[in-house]
Amino acid sequence: MQNDLAYLTFHIDLMKQSYNQLIQFIPFTHDPLSAEDAEFLTLYERTLEAMEKQEGAYTELGQELAGQWIRRYPELAPILPRDLLWFFGGECLHFMPDDEIQQFQALDERRYEAEAQGIEFEYAKERATALKLLH
Repeated sequence: MQNDLAYLTFHIDLMKQSYNQLIQFIPFTHDPLSAEDAEFLTLYERTLEAMEKQEGAYTELGQELAGQWIRRYPELAPILPRDLLWFFGGECLHFMPDDEIQQFQALDERRYEAEAQGIEFEYAKERATALKLLH
């Protein structure tokens, strides 16, 4: 369970970092925001809050958020961490190539194996190693 909390915390941190990056770009620098942009940021904040409270709805909220991000703001899609697409799963996986999915699958399998053996799994460190292999 400690590995699950570390995994969730890693993705919460990514969400916070991504939000801080995202709001530095147009259209989020406009004052006032359009209703659509304000609605998107509200969805972002709701998703992050659900993650922090570990409410079950965060997966569905995250899928909606990622889908809207890519569809509404394609020029900002490169800011969306690939990790979040994998983490939220579902429709988000359609935005990932097969080789990338395989890398994240292998990483998850190592995480599950460590958990089954009662071994601490440093997700951020293991992820960094796995991504080096990808590139």
